[in-house]
Amino acid sequence: MAEGPWTDTENDLIVADYFEMLMLDVAGSPYNKAEHNRRLQQLLGRSRTSIEFKHQNISAVLKGFGEEWIPGYKPAFNFQKSLEDAVARWLFANPAWLQRQPNLPWTSEMREAEPLWIGPAPTMSNQPPPQELEQMQHIARKFDVAGRDERNRKLGRAGEELVLAHERATLKAAGRTDLANSVRWISEDEGDGAGYDIASFDLSGKERLIEVKTTNGWERTPFHISRNELAVAQERRTQWRLLRLWNFSRGPKAFELAPPLEAHVTLTATAFQASFS
Repeated sequence: MAEGPWTDTENDLIVADYFEMLMLDVAGSPYNKAEHNRRLQQLLGRSRTSIEFKHQNISAVLKGFGEEWIPGYKPAFNFQKSLEDAVARWLFANPAWLQRQPNLPWTSEMREAEPLWIGPAPTMSNQPPPQELEQMQHIARKFDVAGRDERNRKLGRAGEELVLAHERATLKAAGRTDLANSVRWISEDEGDGAGYDIASFDLSGKERLIEVKTTNGWERTPFHISRNELAVAQERRTQWRLLRLWNFSRGPKAFELAPPLEAHVTLTATAFQASFS
C-alpha cells in the first residue's frame, strides 16, 4: 500500500471520483460508495480507510468553498493544502457545476411555497473549533467564495424568488392578504440599485426592506455586500434587513441580520477605486 503525502495526481483522481458520487447524490440517483472505494484502492494503491478519510477531507474543503458535499462523508479537517488546489482545478475544468440551475421544489408557478426555516445568526449559535474556522476562512479568502456566489445570477435569483414566496405566504397565513398582495420583487422589477431586493411588511404593516444573500454552503460562508446596500441599511435601519440563505440546494435555511451589520459580521474592503490626480 502507498504511504506518505498524497500526490497531485492522486488528489485529482480522488476528487474526480468524489464529484462523480456527489453529482449522483444531488440528482437522487443510486451509487455504491464501497464500489467506488474498491476501484480507487486498485487505482491508487491506498487503503480503504485512507481513501475514506480523504473523501471526508474533500467534504471539508467543499465546506470551505461554500459548496455541497456528500452527507455520508462528514467533513474532516487538517487536510493538505494541495487538496484545496485539486478541488479548485476540478471546479475550473467543470464550470457548469457552479453554474448549474438550482434543482429546487418550488417555482414561480407554484401556488404554495415550502416553509423557510429561519434560525439564529451564527454569532448567536455555537462557534466552530478555531482550527476548523481558520481553514474554512482561508479557503474562502483564497478562492473568493463570496465573489463567486455574487456572480452566480441563477443562484441569487432563485434565493430571491424563495424569499418573495415566503414573505407572501407568511402574511397570508396571518390573515394579511392585503399586505401579501403588495409585496414587491424590487430587484426584478426595478434593477439592483435600490439597496434591497424585496419590499415586504411585518404583520402591523410596517415596511420590511429585505436584501437577500444566497449560498449553497454553510451558514458562515462569507458574502459580498455593496457600498449602496450598506448606505441604505444605515439610512433605513429600522426597516432594512439582510436575509442570509444557506444550504440552499439541499434544504434552504436562513437567518436575519438587522443593522448595524458590524454587530454581526466583520466588514472588509475588497476593492478600491483608482483615479488619476
